[in-house]
Amino acid sequence: MEQGRLMVCTDTSRKPTGGCLTIAAVTLCLAVTARREAVAQEWVDGRVFGPFVCRAEFSLGPWQGLLAELGQLQRDLVDYLDVPPASQPIELYLFRDKRSYDRFLKRYLPKAPYRRALYIKRQGPGQVFAYRSREFQTDLRHECTHALLHSVLPVVPLWLDEGLAEYFEVPGNQREFDNPHLRTLRWNLRLGIFPKLESLEKKSKVSEMGRSEYRYSWAWVHFMLHGRREARAELVGYLADLRCGAPPGLLSQRLCRRLPKLRSRFIEHFKTCKRGA
Repeated sequence: MEQGRLMVCTDTSRKPTGGCLTIAAVTLCLAVTARREAVAQEWVDGRVFGPFVCRAEFSLGPWQGLLAELGQLQRDLVDYLDVPPASQPIELYLFRDKRSYDRFLKRYLPKAPYRRALYIKRQGPGQVFAYRSREFQTDLRHECTHALLHSVLPVVPLWLDEGLAEYFEVPGNQREFDNPHLRTLRWNLRLGIFPKLESLEKKSKVSEMGRSEYRYSWAWVHFMLHGRREARAELVGYLADLRCGAPPGLLSQRLCRRLPKLRSRFIEHFKTCKRGA
């Protein structure tokens, strides 16, 4: 992250306007003000689970299952990606409805891009803001994935950041076979549309990420986590290089060196990716 800038990772909802943004116009003062006011605001409930410090405008009792999932999400990132656990607390601010959420953002983060959920990181703990909606649980898993990754990695390429968030935004038992992206991705492959990783690696602005780019980013993450062991090892090594500041190179080149005939292996993976196969 560039000094003097605020990172805002937003709810994607698989919309072209979602993603992870670096916005110079949103100053540190705004972030500090938002944190101070968020802490000062009267909250109905507050809980600590794993690295998350959660404050909500509603009772969290009925949401214990979701909170447990978020705690498990930390463990899954450690297990799947071999990254360390969050190095500092992550603050969650949950609003009872869209109106309350909109009012808070309008007052304290007026220059942030409007999304259904936001992850904000500058200095100090990362913050996630969300409100109860039909996509509430998906939003929280998605944004908390961003928060956990950015807690331990100095930088994450845009496509990989979003691909991992898309992968982990569904419940754990749906990640391998039941992600909504899977059916459309298979149709793309049948039509001869191949998601080139080299093209995704060139995306540096969220405005360049549309629905297809989010789906293709998810697909490469899925291939690396559930395809050949060599692909997963390369992803883990790539993240380790990012973490320690070593020049990681391009993941596409690393995968090609490790896995000859990468394109055909990718296609075959999604042809045979079926429950019980």
